[in-house]
Parts: sequence; structure tokens; C-alpha cells
Amino acid sequence: MPVREGTYGLLAEFDTPGELVAAAKKVYADGWRRLDCYTPYPVEEAAEAINFHRNKVPLLTLIGGLMGLTAMFLLETWVSTLAYPLNIGGRPTYSWPAFIVPAYEWTILFAGLSAAFGMLALNGLPALYHPLFNAPNFRSGATDDKFFLCLEALDPKFELAETKKYLLAMKPASVVEVEY
Repeated sequence: MPVREGTYGLLAEFDTPGELVAAAKKVYADGWRRLDCYTPYPVEEAAEAINFHRNKVPLLTLIGGLMGLTAMFLLETWVSTLAYPLNIGGRPTYSWPAFIVPAYEWTILFAGLSAAFGMLALNGLPALYHPLFNAPNFRSGATDDKFFLCLEALDPKFELAETKKYLLAMKPASVVEVEY
């Protein structure tokens, strides 16, 4: 049965992180892949339960640092040898030891900027709207004391009535349909 137009998914509310982790493990073991957990504070067990381990920020930081190093080293080489060569004290125009400190500084600058902006981009921030904001129990409990498991309608296993029964069998405090 196709997903009803405008349905984002089903949101199950739990009172404790242990209940959420148990439900997330069961859901993931049963083959669900389009799901997410929402908690008021980090719960590492929930991330492990849904096999969430994507972290590309270190790679972006490395690439940014290498770009900064290369960019500054090439800029200094170009300026010293081609654009404005100076004969200072009989030293050669290409004196690479003098390039090390500025290139190192640019490495740190580019690495830091790529880490910050890469983290924001990979997290999809700034996000001014998310369909879960339409769920009244999510608005009132997500930042205080409730734990949520959302099964998205894009998952091939999602069928509204069956999925609702499946979630209710886990004994959540509530199950809410989330609209776009």
C-alpha cells in the first residue's frame, strides 16, 4: 500500500532512554533503515542501536588543512619567484624554509574553517523547519525529558496501520502520525 500523501512517518514517545534503546534495537534488527532517535541529551546506545556511525568531519578537516597548506605554499612560491622576486642578502628567491610558518598557519585556518562549515553542512544546518515540529508531543518533550523514535514513511517496510500496531506493541507512551 503506498504511503499516504503528506505523511512523514510515525513518532513513538518513550519515558526512559532504556526503553528507547530497546525499541531502536528491535526496530533495526527487524529491518527498518529509515529511522531516527531524538533525545534531550546524547544517548550513545541509541546511536549504536540504529547503526549510526557516519562521521565525515575528520576527512573534511584533513582535506581543508591540505588545501590550506598547498594554497599558501604555492602563493608564497609564486610571489617569491615570479611576481616580486627580491635579492635579499644573496639568498635564492625560492627559499622554502621561510614558507613553513605561514603555510602552517594557513593549514590550521583552513582545517578549522572546513571542520566548522563541514559540520554545519553535513548536519543540514541551519534548519528552520522539520516535519517533527508539527507533532505536539515532540515540541513539548524533545528538549526536556522525553525520548522519541521516528519511523519514516520512506522506508520500504512502512505501511501506516501495520507500522502503528508494530510500534504500539513496544509499549510507548504515545504513537503519533507526523505530517509534512
